[in-house]
Amino acid sequence: MRIRQAAAMAILGLAPALTGCLTHTRIVPKTRPADVVLNAELEDLLKQVDVRFNAAQTMNASVEIVATTGGGRQGKETQYPSFSGYIFLRKPQDLRVLLRVPFLGSVALDMVSDGKTWRLWVPRRNLAMTGTSEVTKSSTNGLENLRPAVFFDSLLIHGLGPDQVVSLTQDTRVIANEKNAKDLIEEPDYDLEFLAQPKGQTAHTVRVIHISRANLLPYQQDIYGPDGTVVTRAFYSNYQKFGDTPFPMKIEIRRPQDQYTLTLTLTKLTLNQKLEDDQFELRIPDNVPIKKMD
Repeated sequence: MRIRQAAAMAILGLAPALTGCLTHTRIVPKTRPADVVLNAELEDLLKQVDVRFNAAQTMNASVEIVATTGGGRQGKETQYPSFSGYIFLRKPQDLRVLLRVPFLGSVALDMVSDGKTWRLWVPRRNLAMTGTSEVTKSSTNGLENLRPAVFFDSLLIHGLGPDQVVSLTQDTRVIANEKNAKDLIEEPDYDLEFLAQPKGQTAHTVRVIHISRANLLPYQQDIYGPDGTVVTRAFYSNYQKFGDTPFPMKIEIRRPQDQYTLTLTLTKLTLNQKLEDDQFELRIPDNVPIKKMD
């Protein structure tokens, strides 16, 4: 009898909620489905990633780069002036990033790497650094943790490695119409998650490529460290075609742990042009002390 009475009281207590007496409705931005939604199988998506990666053996790019440092931990952000310059990239891992001082045109920063070691020269600060491509001892200055691999891995999206496994999931993102910011579109996407070879029943995520189903091109790549933290988030937009190869002309590289963002705008791009060895040579004056970075 007591159980029946308790059940009756519970039902009476829920009645207002079930009938809407205690509900509260708030207005949220209205979205609409995407006009175009393309379909692809996992094998097709992997093949497309490989085709795009293999289509660029060298890269000669004129760029504008804007750096922003700081964030929530520091309670402030600092945006630096835009630097113009060049990025030379030659597979397997040669890279040069040369930036010039605004208006003056002199060298602001020059960095080269062969994929194993790197050298950096900042003439105006009489600063030279060298080290290995992997950060083994993080600096409190996030920009000092910048390594050529950050550029390389963000510019060219790698496909599935021989020691990796992959899974495919689907999600949606809400984006604003470029012509009307109030027109919010729910766009489905594919997410390719690359994982290191499982050990027993566990595996750690290496990278996730987010692919728009409006054009089947990557719009974001998340790169994870060995401990599972996101070390790099790269966002891709403004694709243009070079022959049959689409390439993003705007790439935003976020380093959440180092609290900085680099926004690259490619103003000119030539793929697969022959690049000479001396284009990847950096000579640091003999009288400049070189700081070794771990």
